[in-house]
Amino acid sequence: MGKIHELPVELSNQIAAGEVIERPASVVKELVENSIDAHADQILVTVSQSGLKSIEVSDNGDGISPDDVEIAFQPHSTSKISTDHDLFSVRTLGFRGEALASIASVSKLTILTSIDGKSAVKADFAGNTLLNKETFARSKGTTISVEDIFFNTPARLKYVKSLHTELNRIVDIVDRLAMGHPDISFRLIHEGKDLVWTSGNGNLQQAIAGIYGRSIASHMLEFENSDSDYEIKGYFSKPDTTRSNRSYISMILNGRYIKNYHLSNAVVRGYGSKLMIGRFPVAVIDIKLDPNLVDINVHPTKQEVRLTNESRIEELISEGIRSRLSDQNLIPDAVKNLGRKTEIETKRPVTYKPEQISFGDLSTLNKIDQTIDEPKTEMSETTDTKPTLTGTPIFEDTQHLQAWDQRLQAESTKNVYVSNNDETPELPKEETYQEFPDLRYIGQIHGTYLVAESEDGFYLVDQHAAQERVNYEYYREEIGKVSRDQQRLLVPLVLDYSNTEAIMIKDKKDILEDIGLYLEDFGQNSFVVNTHPTWFVTGQEESTIREMVDYVLNDSRISVAAFREKNAIMMSCKRAIKANHHLDDNQAMHLLHNLTKCENPYNCPHGRPVLVQFSNKDLEKMFKRIQDSHDTRESE
Repeated sequence: MGKIHELPVELSNQIAAGEVIERPASVVKELVENSIDAHADQILVTVSQSGLKSIEVSDNGDGISPDDVEIAFQPHSTSKISTDHDLFSVRTLGFRGEALASIASVSKLTILTSIDGKSAVKADFAGNTLLNKETFARSKGTTISVEDIFFNTPARLKYVKSLHTELNRIVDIVDRLAMGHPDISFRLIHEGKDLVWTSGNGNLQQAIAGIYGRSIASHMLEFENSDSDYEIKGYFSKPDTTRSNRSYISMILNGRYIKNYHLSNAVVRGYGSKLMIGRFPVAVIDIKLDPNLVDINVHPTKQEVRLTNESRIEELISEGIRSRLSDQNLIPDAVKNLGRKTEIETKRPVTYKPEQISFGDLSTLNKIDQTIDEPKTEMSETTDTKPTLTGTPIFEDTQHLQAWDQRLQAESTKNVYVSNNDETPELPKEETYQEFPDLRYIGQIHGTYLVAESEDGFYLVDQHAAQERVNYEYYREEIGKVSRDQQRLLVPLVLDYSNTEAIMIKDKKDILEDIGLYLEDFGQNSFVVNTHPTWFVTGQEESTIREMVDYVLNDSRISVAAFREKNAIMMSCKRAIKANHHLDDNQAMHLLHNLTKCENPYNCPHGRPVLVQFSNKDLEKMFKRIQDSHDTRESE
């Protein structure tokens, strides 16, 4: 008898589930994406014990026909594609037909669905086996309850992290989907507490406010850029609001959250030298393109995609952000920064906490019209008094989201939200751009900081950062000229590399030559350098040449523009004055004069601030010439 045999359906489903269903967050992702594809505009997610005990996703979408309920849980059954042509123009989030079968194979699942709001079908599955099917009543839409995930594959549980980690992953998934679909109201409840709640009014900035908080969303900048194939738009934070990793950069492609390092890096490149090294912005980038220009069928979770012209999308993102930042006043307010944490890593904001929420009987599922509670009175973020709440059906009441939106936006005394009319409140208008101030030099502190004044206050200038900025813009221009003027080395420099490194250098010789650095073959894996550009710093020729070559070796995708940028930053730092270096008055005034002529005088090439401002009002407050009113409420 042969050794090869066909796997049982139950086992093959469990294997497939291992690719699609990695953890509770995977269940949430697949079910919520199905709700979005079903044209729902209200989606409620309820989880218990971080999803390990139970997950319930309820929507008001199209529902599933009674005749299709059983086949929907069969492997590779789908309503979204029919031919191979459909596979290359997918317009939905799900299409593989693996999600429901995979989830049902490793859990106990109940579905209650209706296509007309009159009659509904309830079906129970355990390990992908249909236990019973009966008729129930439900409003139009679908509710799927998943319990005891991995009950029949306990080995999977050892790969599940802590409850806190798993809950964070669920929140992250719902956050990304909410930002990708601001026209849908998302609500996530864990153990009776609201973690995510968006209005679904179609305003992306307000969706961001519901996720990252109003203080961040209200100061984010909107941008857009497009060509004949791609439409890019979104919001991004100013350089003073950053994170320590890229996880706060959300890339949304045709409504689908994707992970793409090169596109995220394009966001960072758009900031140029305005962003500190090692810091990353908060950004939501929405990309629209023809589905034929993207292949989403390259990974089971569909978070990794293959784009036809990825480099063009990168250019549009970087150009759009760079252009939007060019008209912003980026001088930090010194007094405000004294009260801020250096590491801006805030917890999820909580807009308000309802006292109680009625969901009906989850065990029978026949009372499916869950309720969202609406406070009778508005409350501030600082009060401890909880409002009296009354229940209203989530899928029948169309006013609760507008009421929530008004609560989210109401801060009239501060004018945090500016409203064009009573029905469509907006986030705050952006501050007016101010020209760089006319600085008058006063003195120097500890041989490190320059003190200057202007009509609106006084400034502290970091002399090293200022010199770096002046040098950087000079070298960026000089490197861009590609001067053929060469200085001969007294002793030729020989560089030895490995086989792979030598191949890469030969492939990138044109980039090196573009700034006037010529490497000649000198043996199998060696190169000799006889000359260098005349703008090299005397005494640092060898280290500069080696650093330039290292740039090419460390980034195989480096472009000529990026290479020039890196070298301009390196040269500017090497030539800048250091701390504890005393300047005479003429030197200090000359430095400030050169700084005012810079294209970007606000940041050094590494992203650090060049100067900070103490406004006249700040000075008056510090010396108690003006005082805040005692009856000013914190919530105002």
